[in-house]
Amino acid sequence: MSHASSHPASYKAEYIWIDGTQPTAKLRSKTKIVATGAEPPVWGFDGSSTNQAEGSSSDRVLKPVFTCPDPLRGGSDVLVLCEVLDTDLSPHASNTRAELREVAERFAGQEPVFGIEQEYTFFRGSRPLGFPENGFPAPQGGYYCGVGADEIFGREVVEAHLDNCLKAGLGLSGINAEVMPGQWEFQVGPLGPLEVADQLWVARWLLYRTAEDFGVSATLDPKPAKGDWNGAGAHTNFSTRRMRESYEAIVAACESLGEGDKPLQHVRAYGAGVESRLTGAHETAPWDEYSYGVSDRGASVRIPWQVEKDGKGYIEDRRPNANVDPYVVTRLMVDTCCAALEKAGLD
Repeated sequence: MSHASSHPASYKAEYIWIDGTQPTAKLRSKTKIVATGAEPPVWGFDGSSTNQAEGSSSDRVLKPVFTCPDPLRGGSDVLVLCEVLDTDLSPHASNTRAELREVAERFAGQEPVFGIEQEYTFFRGSRPLGFPENGFPAPQGGYYCGVGADEIFGREVVEAHLDNCLKAGLGLSGINAEVMPGQWEFQVGPLGPLEVADQLWVARWLLYRTAEDFGVSATLDPKPAKGDWNGAGAHTNFSTRRMRESYEAIVAACESLGEGDKPLQHVRAYGAGVESRLTGAHETAPWDEYSYGVSDRGASVRIPWQVEKDGKGYIEDRRPNANVDPYVVTRLMVDTCCAALEKAGLD
């Protein structure tokens, strides 16, 4: 009697990495069969097809950094998020995680924590899901957190994606329908800088992959429908241990984000097409003006009303685009805020 089926000799590892496409990187993945009991090894790929190498010297290295159960294949199969290295094992120019790692280690003592709200839009073909073939749907407003087939499009994909993320053990904290038809949001966190960014990238991969099975695509385009429609952002909620204890630290963090050339340095790195979304309309502040305020969705950075009331908590940077690289936004926020808090003796 054979027991081979109950103890397979191998498992499937889906290696996921971020490519070098400009101005917005794309996710890539491929499958490796790994012997049962072995860890997913360092692997490689052809960088000339991912904008990460010239054809004459195209080998690039995949170094596993985060592994979780594969909810799509099930069993003992895994998803393996990787950093991209050059063949000398130094970080590739497109590897933004390596830069974050240094900053996160430097300020680890301040215990920075993030929650990122990932908005996205479903498309079927060239139209947002829920947009009629000809013309436009009713104006936005009723769709936000809506219910019913006349206002909600793609819920079955959203539910499947949420289940997949939870089965993978990702730290999602919620989902909701957004202001435009076919537009949704999921939230990752609260988690540390590297954890939140790793898990957001895997959750994005799972979003595309889940939607694929429904014949739907998902886009992180910051302005998926031109005209009087909300854009898609990745509001980034941030706190340090001292911010979770004192209002003084909250104000110091908000002030630090407005100092000198910081506003432009941040906003330029907050995703391609940011100026098409940060217009000053549709619950945004103009991209070239920095402001912060309590309960103000028209400010660059919002202090939630509860935070003012409690005298402690977190802040929300409303500027990052849906297509932001989470390794970049977390690095900039930790670097700017934690350095200022340290300087003010609030670390």
